[in-house]
Amino acid sequence: MTKKYAILSFFAISLLIFFSCTDNDDEEYTPVSPVTVDLTQVPYPKLSDYHFFDGEMKNQAPSLNVLPYEPISSLFTDYAHKKRFVWLPNGMKATYNGDDQILDLPVGAAIIKTFYYDNVQPTNTTKIIETRIMIRKSEGWIFADYVWNDEQTEAYLDLNGSTKNITFKDENDVTRTVDYRIPNESQCIVCHKTKSYENGNYVQKNIPIGIKPQNLNSLFNYGNETKNQLTKWIDAGLLTNNFTLPSETNTIVDYNDGTKPLEKRVRSYFDINCAHCHKEHGHCDYRPMKFAFSETYNNLTNMGVCVDTQDMQNFEPALSKLVTPGNIYRSMLYHRLNTIDETYRMPLHGRTVIHEEGVLLIEEWINSLTTPCN
Repeated sequence: MTKKYAILSFFAISLLIFFSCTDNDDEEYTPVSPVTVDLTQVPYPKLSDYHFFDGEMKNQAPSLNVLPYEPISSLFTDYAHKKRFVWLPNGMKATYNGDDQILDLPVGAAIIKTFYYDNVQPTNTTKIIETRIMIRKSEGWIFADYVWNDEQTEAYLDLNGSTKNITFKDENDVTRTVDYRIPNESQCIVCHKTKSYENGNYVQKNIPIGIKPQNLNSLFNYGNETKNQLTKWIDAGLLTNNFTLPSETNTIVDYNDGTKPLEKRVRSYFDINCAHCHKEHGHCDYRPMKFAFSETYNNLTNMGVCVDTQDMQNFEPALSKLVTPGNIYRSMLYHRLNTIDETYRMPLHGRTVIHEEGVLLIEEWINSLTTPCN
């Protein structure tokens, strides 16, 4: 190559480098979440239509801006495990209304909860049963339940309800069999409704259950960091920061944690398993119990202690009190937790087997009460 052509080649390469490094390439790339929640189209026919998860859906790896969370105490559902996620439209934030109040999520928000079992027999594999989604539209929250196929590749919208027979080994290597009940839309409403009177008219609305600050005030491992969940929501731009974290007194404990005070474990159990119905404007607000965590502090009456059962479904005369101190066999509450008879069992929905650990917890608590009823 001659000296002339070498100089020209050097000049051309220099120009190429110069123009390839323009300001356009210097602009910082901002990733965009793939999630799609079109309020004019939801609920979609398939779970994959939302793009909540990266890669294979069965791995439940959240997409960008889909945030996992875990309540301190969890609602019992026939020993199923759960993965929970929340997604908010870009730039929107939830609002804090009190430690014991559901976070007020904006229109367009979605709450995602997947139910699954590990060690499903005979193959010892994980099997996802359903993914429930609540979506907030301008007129209120709607339900969308997606039932997974046997191949674990897709889940399809189904609000009619069904039953899945599952045999699995639990954490103690005990083999259990359940007829897991996927709820229909009416059953979802029973647990998620609240009632009120507005402008002289009776109004019923659907609301979430578990996303109360008192039940999210705990550390969570996000993979790249471990952080208080409420702080994470604030840092991620999902929650206003006009509040302080709940105090220890106002924070629920894990009812499975035997190192925590017995009474607080029981109050936490009642709050997550019972309070969504047994509260003012709930499905069972005509009953005397008020099981919300904030309403049972130093209040045994709201927990049913020495409260008459009144005319509840013609039970045996021995069950004349909701809770009789020191006597589980004279406690209506214990009896209803310890049966699978649909006529009597509590909760009404969400379980078809006895929650053995929960029953033992309530038994321990009742036996710890020493002051007799008048």
